[in-house]
Amino acid sequence: MTRIDKIIERLLSNPSDFTYDETVRILNYFGYEKLKSGKTAGARRKFINKDNHIIIFHEPHPGKIMKKYQLKQIIDKLKENKQI
Repeated sequence: MTRIDKIIERLLSNPSDFTYDETVRILNYFGYEKLKSGKTAGARRKFINKDNHIIIFHEPHPGKIMKKYQLKQIIDKLKENKQI
């Protein structure tokens, strides 16, 4: 099992310590790229893939641990787009 497979498996288990960096790594693996934010975007992050599917969530701060509801939204979006 590759490292990315382990991270995806971890995401699907909805852990309480999943990090923003792990999230970005998974989104990059599935072809999502971070869109540049405007000056008023704050902590909002948008990721888009070649099919124009967009995933939006807030980057956690000051820590880097994602909220459970964010993980569920990301999982749902990836399943909706038939990526996982």
